[in-house]
Amino acid sequence: MQKKNWFIFLTWLAVHFSALAQKTEIYTHDLKEYNRAIELYKEKQYQSAQIIFKKVSEEKASDEVQSDCAYYIANCAIRLNQPNADLLMEKFVADYPTSSKHNQAYIEVAHYYFDEGKFPQALQWFEKVDESNLTAGERERFNFQKGYANFSGGKKKEATSYFNKVVNSKEYGSQAKYYLGYMSYEKDDYKVANEYFEQVEGEQKYKEKMSYYQADMNFKLGNFQKAIDLGTAAMAKSDAMEKSELNKIIGESYFNLKQYDQAIPYLKNYKGKKGKWSNTDHYLFGYSYYKQGDFENAINQFNKIINGNDGVAQNAYYHLGESYLKTDKKQQALNAFKNASEMEFDLKIQEDAFLNYAKLSYEIGNSYQTIPGVLSAFLEKYPNNPNKLEVENLLINSFITSKNYKGALELIEKNKNFSNKAAYQKVTFYRGLELYTDGDFTEAMKMFKKSIAEPRDPKFTARATFWKGETEYVLDNFAEAMLTFKQFAGFAEAKSTPEYKNINYNIGYAHFKLKEYEQAASYFQNHIDAVKEDKVRLNDSYLRMGDCYFVSAKYWPAMEAYNKAIELKGVDADYAAYQKALSYGFVNRNDKKIEDLNTFLKSYPKSQYRDDVLFELGNTYTNNNKSDLALKTYDQLINEYKNGSFAAKAILRQGLIYYNDEKPQLAITKLKKVAAEYPRTPESLEAVNTARQIYVDTGNVNEYADWVKTLDYVEVSDADLDNTSYESAEKQYLQNNPKGAITGFSNYVTRFPNGIHSLKANFYLAQLYFADGLENNAIPHYEFVVSKPRSEYTEQSLARLTEIHLKKKDYAKAIPALKRLEAEADFPQNITFAQSNLMKSYYEQKDYTNAVSYADKVMANQKVDDRIKSDAQIIIARSAIKTNDEVKAKAAYAKLQTIAKGELAAEALYYDAYFKNKEGKYEPSNAVAQKLAQDYSGYQYFSAKGLVLMAKNNYALNDSFQATYILESVIKNFEEFTDVVEEAQKELDAIKAEESKRNSSIQN
Repeated sequence: MQKKNWFIFLTWLAVHFSALAQKTEIYTHDLKEYNRAIELYKEKQYQSAQIIFKKVSEEKASDEVQSDCAYYIANCAIRLNQPNADLLMEKFVADYPTSSKHNQAYIEVAHYYFDEGKFPQALQWFEKVDESNLTAGERERFNFQKGYANFSGGKKKEATSYFNKVVNSKEYGSQAKYYLGYMSYEKDDYKVANEYFEQVEGEQKYKEKMSYYQADMNFKLGNFQKAIDLGTAAMAKSDAMEKSELNKIIGESYFNLKQYDQAIPYLKNYKGKKGKWSNTDHYLFGYSYYKQGDFENAINQFNKIINGNDGVAQNAYYHLGESYLKTDKKQQALNAFKNASEMEFDLKIQEDAFLNYAKLSYEIGNSYQTIPGVLSAFLEKYPNNPNKLEVENLLINSFITSKNYKGALELIEKNKNFSNKAAYQKVTFYRGLELYTDGDFTEAMKMFKKSIAEPRDPKFTARATFWKGETEYVLDNFAEAMLTFKQFAGFAEAKSTPEYKNINYNIGYAHFKLKEYEQAASYFQNHIDAVKEDKVRLNDSYLRMGDCYFVSAKYWPAMEAYNKAIELKGVDADYAAYQKALSYGFVNRNDKKIEDLNTFLKSYPKSQYRDDVLFELGNTYTNNNKSDLALKTYDQLINEYKNGSFAAKAILRQGLIYYNDEKPQLAITKLKKVAAEYPRTPESLEAVNTARQIYVDTGNVNEYADWVKTLDYVEVSDADLDNTSYESAEKQYLQNNPKGAITGFSNYVTRFPNGIHSLKANFYLAQLYFADGLENNAIPHYEFVVSKPRSEYTEQSLARLTEIHLKKKDYAKAIPALKRLEAEADFPQNITFAQSNLMKSYYEQKDYTNAVSYADKVMANQKVDDRIKSDAQIIIARSAIKTNDEVKAKAAYAKLQTIAKGELAAEALYYDAYFKNKEGKYEPSNAVAQKLAQDYSGYQYFSAKGLVLMAKNNYALNDSFQATYILESVIKNFEEFTDVVEEAQKELDAIKAEESKRNSSIQN
């Protein structure tokens, strides 16, 4: 080799080795840092390792080192939980597609997430692993961990597949079998679950976990004793949740073994699902207490089952009913049995519950349905029930004892197969009494006739006959009433009835109304002889007997009877004194008559007969030629009763006295006063005629003519035509030809609107229209009469007008007319009528102050019967409720209870229960509500309101089942009473909201 070439070679070699040495130095340096990073990575110092890997990758390292650095940088990012770590790994795969670390990257990241317990993330990376590149050991770990990741994510099918791949693995086999067993347990495949569990039960770490599942599986397989044993063994090493479930398993196992005393403490310690018990939990606990005879605790559990609608609930409600019966809570038992009877899950329980419901309905009453309806429904649904005969007998008796005669009657008349005619006779009789009490006399009569038409029980036939007579009497059919009363008296059984003691009194009144006074007096005397203890009727009998003798002109016997009435100092003693005084006049004892009349004025200063007495006294003085005393007495009458019915008559009498005493000017003054102040009255016409005679006698005919022209109701020129027209119409009236009379009177008032007889014609015309049902036609004619000065037709016209306005509910017109009637009426019954209807009218107008004021007036009237007093008391009570004066309302309803009947009695009972509830007296309130249900179930509105009260009481007494069941029944059964349903719904919503809070794990 040439030197030159050698030199060139040496130079190249030197340069080459120099470069090689430099490169090796750099590479060596990189590997040293890289290896340091690897060591740090192995020591799990991922942050430091990542920094060095990044530094090495940023220098000019080989592709292989760059690839490895990218792998480890991404791996460290994952382990450091850095954002986008998965994206770094994806970038590594994308940037270095030929790297041998792809599969290793996936598997190591997956293992990392698995070890961290992040199973969803682990599963994502397991899915990327190529299993074919794994070693046998790696594949086992992969299969187990991927199986568990699927298991934890609820993918049981995928988990099963991977667990099965390692079921025989030494390292993972036991775990796989445990989880395969658990998944079989969850699927209720207890056979397979047991097979797996048995293979690993020797291992302590699984034994404790499996004891709970094995206890549960044995319970579900019906191996109750084994479940108890396993559950008891597992209890000590279980957590709180498992202990709760184990208590349930052990408790229910004892329950199924009928060892209820053993079951109770375990069931008691069960904490429920999410802190709440199910209906089944309450049932098991309650039934265990029931079987131990601890009915109060049984009730406490059963009644927490609300809204139940399955076999468990039906069973619970039935045994709740039984428990209530054992503790003598019959109303609550009725509700529970009713609920169970409406469910069809267990037909035997349903039938037995219905039987108990029906029998309890009969015993204590039923607010939901008529008692006969319940009993009939049972017989219809269960015609072959062994208790059929007993229920049929109860059905018969229920028609009477339930007092729901209307519903019972409807049921009987709809049931064509009903054959107990004796029951039908009683029901129609009692329904007739109800209708009579309510004032529906026409319908009452129909009932009494139906009862008589079924003469099964002689006593009820007699009683129905009596009340038929009473009804005929109030309908003014006095002849029929008399015959019916006498028919009643002829019955052999009549003497044993409560009605018999007053039969003579009733027959006496029938004769009296027929003006058969001799017979009437005889029967009144018979009553007096037979019945002494009834002071009211005794007093009245003396009065009517006196009237009979008086009308028959037997004045001395009349005075004896009146004296007896006076001695009793009862109602109408003033009337007796007045009649006695009149009687002296008819036996020519005018001095005694005058004496008695004057005594009357002192003894009875507020008597309604005072104006009659003054007028009669004045007349008697006149007849005895004691003119001064007569004039003085008439003046007293006029001053005290300026607008009274005798005022015009008294002034006229004064005029006549002056005329007879030859004092024409004084007479003319009085007569003109009558004509001016009381125009168109009979007195004014008589005054005009008498004045005419005086003017004729005194020769002052012109003065008479001038005066009479000022009287618009005296048309002298048409007088004959006026009289003729009126007499023609009156003739039709007296001949009982209403149609002709209406035509005649109408023609008269049209032609002579201010005629001589216009007052009388308008009155008769109004009466005819009223009798014909043409009340609107009658109104203007009654109004004509009452617009004129007081006459003998004023009071009756006012009474008719108010009756028409009240019927039309035109209170704006009724109230003024009633007030005038009250002020002007002579007849006591019209005053009573006015006051009682003013009371009602003001109430309807919501003027409660005036309503109560008039109610107090009615209550103060001793002559008012109980029916009107009931109306007054209810007005007082209702007004107090409307004005929120509950103290007054309570007192008023308490008084009402003592006199009310029918629906008013039901209302009074309801408010008795209402006020007891308000006072926190829940059990007494329930007792009254039950009485309302038992005795007045026919009055559905108050029955429904009473049930709502009962629900409130029961909830206050911690009986949620009763409260909710009653309210649901009200909502279901009383849709027609919207206010009651709204109240019930409001209470039900409140209770359910509260119960949803209460129904926690604390069940004691």
